[in-house]
Amino acid sequence: MSQQSVAIVGAGPAGLMAAEVLSQHGYAVHVFEQMPSAARKFLMAGKTGLNISHAEPIEQFIGRYDAADWLAPWVKKYDANWIQTWMDGLGISSYVGSSGRIFPVEMKAAPLLRAWLQRLQQHGVQFYYRHRCIDLSGNTLTLQTTRDEQIKQQSFDAVVLACGAISWQKLGSDGRWLQWLDAKQVTPFQASNAGVVRTWSDYMQPMFGQPLKGIRAWVSATENAVTGDIVITQYGLESGVIYRLNRELRAQAVSSNKYTLSLDLLPNISYEQLLHGLKQHKKQSLSNRLRKIGLDTAKSALLREVVDRAYWHDAEKVATYIKHLRIDLLGFRPIDEAISCAGGIKQTALTVDLQLKSQPRVFCCGEMLDWDAPTGGYLLTACLASGRVAGHGVHGFLSDN
Repeated sequence: MSQQSVAIVGAGPAGLMAAEVLSQHGYAVHVFEQMPSAARKFLMAGKTGLNISHAEPIEQFIGRYDAADWLAPWVKKYDANWIQTWMDGLGISSYVGSSGRIFPVEMKAAPLLRAWLQRLQQHGVQFYYRHRCIDLSGNTLTLQTTRDEQIKQQSFDAVVLACGAISWQKLGSDGRWLQWLDAKQVTPFQASNAGVVRTWSDYMQPMFGQPLKGIRAWVSATENAVTGDIVITQYGLESGVIYRLNRELRAQAVSSNKYTLSLDLLPNISYEQLLHGLKQHKKQSLSNRLRKIGLDTAKSALLREVVDRAYWHDAEKVATYIKHLRIDLLGFRPIDEAISCAGGIKQTALTVDLQLKSQPRVFCCGEMLDWDAPTGGYLLTACLASGRVAGHGVHGFLSDN
């Protein structure tokens, strides 16, 4: 009996994990990547420290996903502990930071990727870089080499699509695969883990790049508030706090056709304390009064920017705005600048093994699936887990056929 062959389109973390599973079962695994090298977005994410997962309790971890029920079986099986053991097997030690985030000891993504690719090659996985998949028909790929534009068709016993979403297209995720599927199978992509847009007056220019430290932010309910820092940018606001609230902001826009962010600029000081401080120094300038009650330059500037000048000397109004400052936004930064995307192939279009119901020899994994999560290791964990699910799915299908 001849060796069965599997094509994997995309050499990101999900595709590589699918390749790992399949190579362990003895298949001839062929990975096609249109970029000159593997996992470019993975490497970019790891430039300042590769946050590969998070050590928080598993139920809390799963709750970070918007498709939690769908992802729960994968993430429970291939959780943070599993990932750390897997990294150890590649000779990459890891540690849990004070925030609960998990990092390689060396911090960077490159050593882990090199060790992983080397092991895959030792297991017989073949890589074809600068090979763009331009069409998929059943289990037949139409491939074009980006160097000389030559086109060829090749059939496989099964195909795994690990093509990514459509953010950071220059790193390889260009969404070309959308044309291979019926539009009804896909939830339209939206920017996720992206900065938000607001038009500032000239007054705010000196504040660009400055942080709003230790604020409390929410969208619709204070019980869902997130505490941390937000950076003022020339286009609006950016930070992990903003990313955590992206999902609620999108939902708010659907229900009310607007984006509004609420901030408590001094969450550790009560309204009554603020009011007392403002009245105590009422003869002083507004700048001095704001400074003495605890507002730094960036927070004071934001307050002045948002609050009508008519209220600047009304202590009750100012104290109220400090505790609940509503900022109207225009939306999100362009999707190509987003760290990730919401949307993708719907759960209803796939079996539990991530097999396309409309194309039984095609399996899908990674960011091209319809799930979303904040930064903090959740994105990578789900990509790795879904790659393994797709790999095992292919093995189960080919074993039965």
